[in-house]
Amino acid sequence: MQALWMVLAAFLFASMGVCVKLASAHFNSAELVFYRGLISMAVLWALARHQGVGLGTRYPGMHAWRSLIGVTSLGCWFYVIAQLPLPTAMTFNYTSSLWIAAFLVGGTLLAWRPSSSASRPPLQIPLVLCVLAGFGGILMMMRPTLEGSQGFAGVVGMFSGMAAALAYMQVVALSRLGEPEARTVFYFALGCAIAGGAALPITGTSPWPGWPALWLLPLGLFAAGGQLCMTLAYARSASTRGTLVVANLQYTGLIFAGAYGVLVFGDQLPLIAWLGMLLIVVSGIVATILRAQDAANASAQET
Repeated sequence: MQALWMVLAAFLFASMGVCVKLASAHFNSAELVFYRGLISMAVLWALARHQGVGLGTRYPGMHAWRSLIGVTSLGCWFYVIAQLPLPTAMTFNYTSSLWIAAFLVGGTLLAWRPSSSASRPPLQIPLVLCVLAGFGGILMMMRPTLEGSQGFAGVVGMFSGMAAALAYMQVVALSRLGEPEARTVFYFALGCAIAGGAALPITGTSPWPGWPALWLLPLGLFAAGGQLCMTLAYARSASTRGTLVVANLQYTGLIFAGAYGVLVFGDQLPLIAWLGMLLIVVSGIVATILRAQDAANASAQET
């Protein structure tokens, strides 16, 4: 069942991307983040009340940091969706697995202090190669589509993926502390509303477009539903193998995004871009498996 939750989450996130792209013709990124936060807050407040989950927390600082990096990633991602073909924009967000692997390798090496009693940690060559291959895929994906002003959108997309990796690591930490899913997602929605509202005096507000503003409603609903389904998928994975299956099924979102891009927006990407996206997906899957194996080996050594 957890696998189906992740596939549904991937579909909802891809559908949210469609709404973002359509709504971005009438609203700027700050406005989209603001309205996304407000609508998701309402949905999650109702869900928390239905589940009997209180919204008070003992970890406000952790929620604030998760919201800060999450909102930064989301704002960048919304901008990228508005500027680039939907499959390309979605792929940038799925580079988070590669960034997590890069953080783990870099953090291990930075934490090591040379001494006679502590040997140098292993370089984890397979994981390093996965990261390099994934970033090679990014270059392949960017080369044919990101020219001129789109080059800046590509840089923003890479930063979005990196921030998404940091946000994911914080979500894992909150989950280990026992924070309910609805509460964690609610505070992220609250952060979106606050940050988006605070940015409006700087970015300005768009004239109200009338009927096209209705795209904001499914945007917020798909966003809240996607996050909840993703959280449920991970929460109900009782084994390492189940978690691996769930983590890798997130990439089905690229299939949905590709279909939306072709059918709704008429996107036509060259072969090298699709091959780059495929390389990113394969590298992310392999990196996820290698990270799980390293964690299992470390746990076995401790026991």
